[in-house]
Amino acid sequence: MVVEDAQTGYVGAVVRIEYGRMELEDRRGRRKPFPVGPGYLIDGKPVILTSPRRAAPAANTRTASGSVAVPDATAKVALSSRIYVEGRHDAELVEQVWGDDLRIEGVVVEYLGGVDDLAAIVEEFDPGPGRRLGVLVDHLVAGSKEARIADTVRRGRGGAHTLVVGHPFIDIWQAVKPGRLGIPAWPTVPRGVDWKHGVCDALGWQHGGQADIARAWQRIRGRVRDWNDLEPALIGRVEELIDFVTQ
Repeated sequence: MVVEDAQTGYVGAVVRIEYGRMELEDRRGRRKPFPVGPGYLIDGKPVILTSPRRAAPAANTRTASGSVAVPDATAKVALSSRIYVEGRHDAELVEQVWGDDLRIEGVVVEYLGGVDDLAAIVEEFDPGPGRRLGVLVDHLVAGSKEARIADTVRRGRGGAHTLVVGHPFIDIWQAVKPGRLGIPAWPTVPRGVDWKHGVCDALGWQHGGQADIARAWQRIRGRVRDWNDLEPALIGRVEELIDFVTQ
């Protein structure tokens, strides 16, 4: 905005406003302070200047998963259906990105601590119509132990009401895009070396005990802002499970 001080005839563009004062810059680049208020002309007409009001920050219209946000939504009573994930880190990441969606849908996510006994766990859950079970498995690739376990569940009692899906990563850590950590790719860990310890070692992070591994995971998870920071191979599977258990 270009204004003229009616008293002195000084003409300049408003370049700064702070604490009730403003700076006007003339066509030669010279700046001069003036109080905000009456006593100015715009296009020869008298005006009273006021400081602009700061716009309120726009409400976030999307959840971390990319869904349309529902302001002030309350969590539903939990459905009988459930989603099981393999470990604590899996559950924490799913909650971080899909938590808002899950609460609106009334879906509870629980972690198993491994899937070696998945067939027995599914049988105990006793899935059926209106009581579906979705399971997210790490490293679900052809020929793997996990693939054989998933096939056993599908052929077992309740298999028609159970969906077992998985991502190809050795661990859920790999589902976070490496670029978020400033690395081009996740380190390759030799066979026989615990994967998480091997990753920490390659990245120069402490890995002497479980507390170190927990801190490493918090460091990784802290870099995840929303679904854009995750690999599509995980995103699609979680969305598939949510759709399955809420149908």
